[in-house]
Amino acid sequence: MDRRSFFKKAGTAGAGAVAATALAAPAIAQENPKIAWRMTSSFPKSLDTIYGGAEDIAKHVAAATDGNFTIQPFAAGEVVPGLQAVDAVAAGTVEAAHTTSYYFVGKDPTYAIGTAIPFGLNSRLTNAWFNDGNGNKLMNEFYATQGMYALPAGNTGAQMGGWFRKEINTLDDLKGVKMRIAGLAGRVMEKVGVIPQQIAGGDIYPALEKGTIDAAEFVGPYDDLKLGFHKVAKYYYYPGWWEGGPTVHAFFNLDKWSNLPKHYQAALTDACAFANTNMLAKYDTKNPTALKQLVAEGATLRPFSQEIMEACFQAAMGIYGEISANNQYFKKIYDDQTAFKRDAYLWMQLSEYTFDTFMMIQQRAGKL
Repeated sequence: MDRRSFFKKAGTAGAGAVAATALAAPAIAQENPKIAWRMTSSFPKSLDTIYGGAEDIAKHVAAATDGNFTIQPFAAGEVVPGLQAVDAVAAGTVEAAHTTSYYFVGKDPTYAIGTAIPFGLNSRLTNAWFNDGNGNKLMNEFYATQGMYALPAGNTGAQMGGWFRKEINTLDDLKGVKMRIAGLAGRVMEKVGVIPQQIAGGDIYPALEKGTIDAAEFVGPYDDLKLGFHKVAKYYYYPGWWEGGPTVHAFFNLDKWSNLPKHYQAALTDACAFANTNMLAKYDTKNPTALKQLVAEGATLRPFSQEIMEACFQAAMGIYGEISANNQYFKKIYDDQTAFKRDAYLWMQLSEYTFDTFMMIQQRAGKL
Protein backbone atom coordinates (compact mmCIF):
# COMPACT_ATOMS: atom_id res chain seq x y z
CA MET A 1 0.00 0.00 0.00
CA ASP A 2 1.21 3.53 -0.84
CA ARG A 3 1.36 5.00 2.69
CA ARG A 4 1.69 8.55 1.40
CA SER A 5 -1.46 8.13 -0.72
CA PHE A 6 -3.32 6.48 2.18
CA PHE A 7 -2.62 9.32 4.61
CA LYS A 8 -3.43 11.92 2.01
CA LYS A 9 -6.86 10.33 1.41
CA ALA A 10 -7.44 9.91 5.14
CA GLY A 11 -6.60 13.54 5.73
CA THR A 12 -8.95 14.65 3.01
CA ALA A 13 -11.74 12.50 4.44
CA GLY A 14 -11.14 13.88 7.92
CA ALA A 15 -11.27 17.44 6.68
CA GLY A 16 -14.53 16.66 4.91
CA ALA A 17 -16.03 15.22 8.09
CA VAL A 18 -15.01 18.32 10.03
CA ALA A 19 -16.52 20.54 7.35
CA ALA A 20 -19.72 18.50 7.35
CA THR A 21 -19.95 18.85 11.12
CA ALA A 22 -19.37 22.57 10.90
CA LEU A 23 -22.10 22.92 8.30
CA ALA A 24 -24.56 20.71 10.17
CA ALA A 25 -24.98 22.90 13.24
CA PRO A 26 -26.20 26.04 11.43
CA ALA A 27 -28.35 23.92 9.13
CA ILE A 28 -30.06 22.28 12.11
CA ALA A 29 -30.50 25.69 13.74
CA GLN A 30 -32.23 26.95 10.61
CA GLU A 31 -34.53 23.91 10.54
CA ASN A 32 -35.36 24.24 14.25
CA PRO A 33 -35.45 27.99 14.91
CA LYS A 34 -36.16 29.38 18.35
CA ILE A 35 -39.74 30.64 18.26
CA ALA A 36 -41.71 31.98 21.23
CA TRP A 37 -45.45 32.59 21.06
CA ARG A 38 -48.04 33.91 23.48
CA MET A 39 -51.49 32.30 23.74
CA THR A 40 -54.25 34.24 25.46
CA SER A 41 -57.14 32.25 26.92
CA SER A 42 -60.76 33.27 27.40
CA PHE A 43 -60.85 31.32 30.67
CA PRO A 44 -59.51 31.87 34.20
CA LYS A 45 -56.87 29.53 35.62
CA SER A 46 -59.32 28.42 38.30
CA LEU A 47 -61.21 26.47 35.62
CA ASP A 48 -58.36 24.02 35.34
CA THR A 49 -60.03 21.65 32.87
CA ILE A 50 -60.98 24.15 30.19
CA TYR A 51 -58.00 26.48 30.79
CA GLY A 52 -55.82 23.38 30.94
CA GLY A 53 -56.26 22.88 27.20
CA ALA A 54 -53.92 25.79 26.55
CA GLU A 55 -51.37 24.32 28.97
CA ASP A 56 -51.61 20.94 27.21
CA ILE A 57 -50.84 22.59 23.87
CA ALA A 58 -47.83 24.43 25.26
CA LYS A 59 -46.36 21.32 26.94
CA HIS A 60 -46.73 19.09 23.90
CA VAL A 61 -45.32 21.62 21.44
CA ALA A 62 -42.27 22.22 23.61
CA ALA A 63 -41.67 18.49 24.05
CA ALA A 64 -42.01 17.77 20.34
CA THR A 65 -39.56 20.49 19.33
CA ASP A 66 -36.94 20.03 22.06
CA GLY A 67 -37.96 23.36 23.53
CA ASN A 68 -37.24 25.32 20.36
CA PHE A 69 -40.89 26.28 19.82
CA THR A 70 -42.50 27.55 23.02
CA ILE A 71 -46.01 28.83 23.67
CA GLN A 72 -46.79 30.69 26.88
CA PRO A 73 -50.46 30.58 27.96
CA PHE A 74 -52.11 33.57 29.64
CA ALA A 75 -55.42 33.50 31.49
CA ALA A 76 -58.28 35.79 30.55
CA GLY A 77 -57.45 39.37 31.46
CA GLU A 78 -53.70 38.91 31.78
CA VAL A 79 -53.07 40.19 28.25
CA VAL A 80 -56.55 41.03 26.96
CA PRO A 81 -60.07 40.39 28.29
CA GLY A 82 -61.48 36.95 27.50
CA LEU A 83 -64.00 38.25 24.98
CA GLN A 84 -61.28 40.04 22.99
CA ALA A 85 -59.11 36.97 22.39
CA VAL A 86 -59.60 36.60 18.63
CA ASP A 87 -59.27 40.36 18.12
CA ALA A 88 -55.81 40.14 19.68
CA VAL A 89 -54.86 37.24 17.39
CA ALA A 90 -56.13 38.90 14.22
CA ALA A 91 -54.31 42.12 15.11
CA GLY A 92 -51.07 40.27 15.90
CA THR A 93 -51.05 41.43 19.54
CA VAL A 94 -50.60 37.76 20.40
CA GLU A 95 -49.84 34.87 18.10
CA ALA A 96 -52.54 32.54 19.45
CA ALA A 97 -55.70 32.25 21.53
CA HIS A 98 -57.52 29.39 23.24
CA THR A 99 -61.20 30.25 23.17
CA THR A 100 -64.63 29.36 21.87
CA SER A 101 -65.47 30.63 18.43
CA TYR A 102 -69.09 31.45 19.27
CA TYR A 103 -68.05 34.15 21.74
CA PHE A 104 -67.51 36.28 18.65
CA VAL A 105 -70.85 35.72 16.97
CA GLY A 106 -71.42 39.50 17.08
CA LYS A 107 -68.77 39.85 14.38
CA ASP A 108 -70.37 37.24 12.13
CA PRO A 109 -72.87 34.46 12.95
CA THR A 110 -70.58 32.00 11.14
CA TYR A 111 -68.33 32.06 14.21
CA ALA A 112 -71.05 30.17 16.08
CA ILE A 113 -70.75 27.03 13.98
CA GLY A 114 -67.09 26.72 14.97
CA THR A 115 -68.12 25.95 18.55
CA ALA A 116 -71.73 24.74 18.58
CA ILE A 117 -75.14 25.82 17.39
CA PRO A 118 -78.47 24.97 19.02
CA PHE A 119 -79.55 21.43 18.15
CA GLY A 120 -76.24 20.80 16.40
CA LEU A 121 -73.83 17.89 16.88
CA ASN A 122 -72.83 15.91 19.96
CA SER A 123 -69.14 15.74 20.88
CA ARG A 124 -68.41 12.54 18.98
CA LEU A 125 -70.04 13.78 15.79
CA THR A 126 -68.41 17.19 16.21
CA ASN A 127 -64.97 15.58 16.17
CA ALA A 128 -65.94 13.43 13.21
CA TRP A 129 -67.21 16.41 11.21
CA PHE A 130 -64.13 18.50 11.94
CA ASN A 131 -61.51 15.81 11.42
CA ASP A 132 -62.94 13.47 8.81
CA GLY A 133 -65.73 15.58 7.34
CA ASN A 134 -65.45 19.10 5.94
CA GLY A 135 -65.50 20.98 9.24
CA ASN A 136 -61.87 22.06 9.50
CA LYS A 137 -61.64 22.91 5.81
CA LEU A 138 -64.81 24.99 5.70
CA MET A 139 -64.30 26.79 9.00
CA ASN A 140 -60.74 27.72 8.06
CA GLU A 141 -61.93 29.13 4.75
CA PHE A 142 -64.01 31.49 6.87
CA TYR A 143 -61.35 32.12 9.53
CA ALA A 144 -58.89 33.06 6.78
CA THR A 145 -61.15 36.01 5.91
CA GLN A 146 -60.64 37.11 9.52
CA GLY A 147 -56.84 36.78 9.36
CA MET A 148 -56.69 33.53 11.35
CA TYR A 149 -56.23 29.77 11.18
CA ALA A 150 -57.77 27.51 13.85
CA LEU A 151 -57.75 23.94 15.11
CA PRO A 152 -60.07 22.12 17.53
CA ALA A 153 -58.34 22.06 20.90
CA GLY A 154 -60.93 20.98 23.44
CA ASN A 155 -64.48 19.73 23.85
CA THR A 156 -66.66 19.74 26.95
CA GLY A 157 -69.24 17.21 25.83
CA ALA A 158 -72.95 18.00 26.05
CA GLN A 159 -73.45 20.82 28.51
CA MET A 160 -76.12 21.55 31.09
CA GLY A 161 -79.00 23.92 30.45
CA GLY A 162 -78.01 26.33 33.18
CA TRP A 163 -79.00 27.75 36.56
CA PHE A 164 -82.32 29.48 37.21
CA ARG A 165 -83.56 31.34 40.26
CA LYS A 166 -87.08 30.07 39.71
CA GLU A 167 -88.56 26.91 38.27
CA ILE A 168 -89.23 26.95 34.51
CA ASN A 169 -92.20 24.76 33.67
CA THR A 170 -93.75 26.47 30.65
CA LEU A 171 -92.80 28.86 27.89
CA ASP A 172 -94.49 31.67 29.81
CA ASP A 173 -92.05 31.14 32.67
CA LEU A 174 -89.19 32.15 30.35
CA LYS A 175 -90.64 35.53 29.43
CA GLY A 176 -88.55 38.39 30.76
CA VAL A 177 -85.85 36.15 32.25
CA LYS A 178 -82.43 37.83 31.97
CA MET A 179 -80.03 35.00 31.13
CA ARG A 180 -76.31 34.81 30.50
CA ILE A 181 -76.07 32.74 27.33
CA ALA A 182 -73.55 32.81 24.49
CA GLY A 183 -73.65 32.37 20.72
CA LEU A 184 -76.74 31.88 18.60
CA ALA A 185 -78.48 30.28 21.58
CA GLY A 186 -79.09 33.80 22.84
CA ARG A 187 -81.03 34.63 19.70
CA VAL A 188 -83.06 31.45 20.03
CA MET A 189 -83.88 32.14 23.66
CA GLU A 190 -84.82 35.69 22.72
CA LYS A 191 -87.46 34.27 20.39
CA VAL A 192 -89.17 32.59 23.36
CA GLY A 193 -89.04 35.67 25.60
CA VAL A 194 -85.64 35.48 27.32
CA ILE A 195 -83.42 38.57 27.50
CA PRO A 196 -79.93 37.24 26.61
CA GLN A 197 -76.78 38.63 28.21
CA GLN A 198 -73.19 37.92 27.11
CA ILE A 199 -70.95 37.84 30.17
CA ALA A 200 -67.46 36.34 30.52
CA GLY A 201 -67.18 33.25 32.74
CA GLY A 202 -65.50 34.99 35.65
CA ASP A 203 -68.25 37.62 35.88
CA ILE A 204 -71.26 35.31 35.98
CA TYR A 205 -71.40 34.61 39.73
CA PRO A 206 -71.47 38.26 40.87
CA ALA A 207 -74.11 39.02 38.23
CA LEU A 208 -76.30 36.20 39.55
CA GLU A 209 -75.63 37.15 43.15
CA LYS A 210 -76.58 40.79 42.62
CA GLY A 211 -79.67 39.90 40.59
CA THR A 212 -78.33 41.59 37.45
CA ILE A 213 -79.29 38.34 35.71
CA ASP A 214 -81.90 35.71 36.62
CA ALA A 215 -80.24 32.69 35.03
CA ALA A 216 -76.94 31.59 33.55
CA GLU A 217 -75.46 28.74 31.59
CA PHE A 218 -71.76 28.01 31.48
CA VAL A 219 -70.46 24.46 31.00
CA GLY A 220 -71.44 21.60 33.29
CA PRO A 221 -71.19 20.22 36.84
CA TYR A 222 -67.41 20.33 37.30
CA ASP A 223 -66.91 23.96 36.28
CA ASP A 224 -70.27 25.11 37.65
CA LEU A 225 -69.41 23.66 41.08
CA LYS A 226 -66.12 25.53 41.08
CA LEU A 227 -67.93 28.77 40.25
CA GLY A 228 -70.53 28.19 42.97
CA PHE A 229 -73.62 28.93 40.90
CA HIS A 230 -75.77 26.61 43.04
CA LYS A 231 -75.35 29.02 45.94
CA VAL A 232 -77.24 31.80 44.14
CA ALA A 233 -79.57 29.90 41.77
CA LYS A 234 -81.19 26.66 42.91
CA TYR A 235 -82.64 25.07 39.75
CA TYR A 236 -80.23 23.26 37.45
CA TYR A 237 -81.72 22.48 34.05
CA TYR A 238 -80.75 20.02 31.35
CA PRO A 239 -79.87 19.42 28.58
CA GLY A 240 -77.92 22.31 27.12
CA TRP A 241 -79.50 21.82 23.70
CA TRP A 242 -77.46 24.72 22.36
CA GLU A 243 -74.18 22.92 23.11
CA GLY A 244 -74.39 19.23 22.31
CA GLY A 245 -70.64 18.95 21.74
CA PRO A 246 -68.99 22.39 21.83
CA THR A 247 -65.47 22.79 20.50
CA VAL A 248 -62.82 24.98 22.09
CA HIS A 249 -60.45 26.21 19.39
CA ALA A 250 -56.84 27.26 19.24
CA PHE A 251 -56.72 30.30 16.97
CA PHE A 252 -53.48 31.41 15.29
CA ASN A 253 -52.60 34.58 13.47
CA LEU A 254 -52.68 33.47 9.85
CA ASP A 255 -49.31 35.00 8.88
CA LYS A 256 -47.62 33.56 11.97
CA TRP A 257 -49.07 30.11 11.27
CA SER A 258 -48.11 30.21 7.59
CA ASN A 259 -44.51 31.15 8.41
CA LEU A 260 -43.96 28.29 10.86
CA PRO A 261 -41.70 25.48 9.64
CA LYS A 262 -43.83 22.58 8.45
CA HIS A 263 -42.69 20.28 11.25
CA TYR A 264 -43.62 22.97 13.80
CA GLN A 265 -47.06 23.16 12.22
CA ALA A 266 -47.30 19.38 12.55
CA ALA A 267 -46.24 19.50 16.20
CA LEU A 268 -48.80 22.20 16.93
CA THR A 269 -51.54 20.27 15.11
CA ASP A 270 -50.78 17.15 17.14
CA ALA A 271 -50.72 19.14 20.38
CA CYS A 272 -54.16 20.57 19.65
CA ALA A 273 -55.49 17.08 18.88
CA PHE A 274 -54.25 15.87 22.26
CA ALA A 275 -55.82 18.86 24.05
CA ASN A 276 -59.09 18.16 22.26
CA THR A 277 -59.23 14.53 23.38
CA ASN A 278 -57.85 15.14 26.86
CA MET A 279 -60.34 17.86 27.75
CA LEU A 280 -63.34 15.69 26.88
CA ALA A 281 -61.90 12.77 28.85
CA LYS A 282 -61.43 14.97 31.90
CA TYR A 283 -64.98 16.32 31.80
CA ASP A 284 -66.44 12.84 31.36
CA THR A 285 -64.46 11.75 34.43
CA LYS A 286 -65.06 14.77 36.67
CA ASN A 287 -68.67 15.72 35.90
CA PRO A 288 -70.37 12.71 37.58
CA THR A 289 -68.66 13.34 40.92
CA ALA A 290 -69.34 17.06 40.72
CA LEU A 291 -73.02 16.49 39.93
CA LYS A 292 -73.43 14.34 43.03
CA GLN A 293 -71.86 17.07 45.15
CA LEU A 294 -74.05 19.79 43.65
CA VAL A 295 -77.20 17.82 44.46
CA ALA A 296 -75.91 17.10 47.97
CA GLU A 297 -75.43 20.86 48.45
CA GLY A 298 -78.96 21.75 47.41
CA ALA A 299 -79.08 21.94 43.62
CA THR A 300 -82.40 20.79 42.17
CA LEU A 301 -82.20 19.01 38.82
CA ARG A 302 -84.93 19.72 36.30
CA PRO A 303 -85.34 18.76 32.62
CA PHE A 304 -86.53 21.31 30.08
CA SER A 305 -90.09 20.39 29.13
CA GLN A 306 -90.92 18.97 25.73
CA GLU A 307 -92.90 22.15 25.04
CA ILE A 308 -89.84 24.32 25.63
CA MET A 309 -87.54 22.04 23.62
CA GLU A 310 -89.90 21.95 20.63
CA ALA A 311 -90.45 25.72 20.67
CA CYS A 312 -86.71 26.39 20.83
CA PHE A 313 -86.03 23.89 18.04
CA GLN A 314 -88.52 25.62 15.75
CA ALA A 315 -87.07 29.02 16.65
CA ALA A 316 -83.55 27.79 15.84
CA MET A 317 -84.58 26.45 12.43
CA GLY A 318 -86.16 29.79 11.60
CA ILE A 319 -83.03 31.70 12.62
CA TYR A 320 -80.78 29.46 10.50
CA GLY A 321 -83.00 30.12 7.50
CA GLU A 322 -82.82 33.88 8.07
CA ILE A 323 -79.04 33.91 8.42
CA SER A 324 -78.50 31.58 5.45
CA ALA A 325 -80.45 33.92 3.20
CA ASN A 326 -77.92 36.70 3.80
CA ASN A 327 -74.61 35.03 4.71
CA GLN A 328 -72.90 32.77 2.16
CA TYR A 329 -70.28 31.43 4.56
CA PHE A 330 -72.84 30.52 7.19
CA LYS A 331 -75.11 28.83 4.64
CA LYS A 332 -72.30 26.79 3.08
CA ILE A 333 -71.01 25.51 6.41
CA TYR A 334 -74.42 25.02 8.02
CA ASP A 335 -75.72 23.05 5.02
CA ASP A 336 -72.67 20.81 5.08
CA GLN A 337 -72.97 20.15 8.81
CA THR A 338 -76.71 19.45 8.50
CA ALA A 339 -76.15 16.90 5.74
CA PHE A 340 -73.46 15.25 7.85
CA LYS A 341 -75.75 15.21 10.90
CA ARG A 342 -78.64 13.68 8.97
CA ASP A 343 -76.60 10.64 7.93
CA ALA A 344 -74.72 10.40 11.22
CA TYR A 345 -77.88 10.13 13.32
CA LEU A 346 -79.30 7.59 10.90
CA TRP A 347 -76.38 5.37 11.91
CA MET A 348 -76.04 6.28 15.59
CA GLN A 349 -79.67 5.59 16.46
CA LEU A 350 -79.17 1.95 15.47
CA SER A 351 -76.12 1.07 17.52
CA GLU A 352 -74.93 3.81 19.88
CA TYR A 353 -78.34 4.99 21.04
CA THR A 354 -79.74 1.49 21.50
CA PHE A 355 -76.70 0.28 23.41
CA ASP A 356 -76.46 3.39 25.62
CA THR A 357 -80.19 3.31 26.39
CA PHE A 358 -80.04 -0.33 27.47
CA MET A 359 -77.02 0.28 29.69
CA MET A 360 -78.60 3.35 31.31
CA ILE A 361 -81.67 1.30 32.15
CA GLN A 362 -79.40 -1.22 33.89
CA GLN A 363 -77.67 1.59 35.78
CA ARG A 364 -80.99 3.03 36.99
CA ALA A 365 -82.08 -0.43 38.09
CA GLY A 366 -78.96 -0.72 40.24
CA LYS A 367 -77.54 -3.61 38.22
CA LEU A 368 -74.20 -1.96 37.50
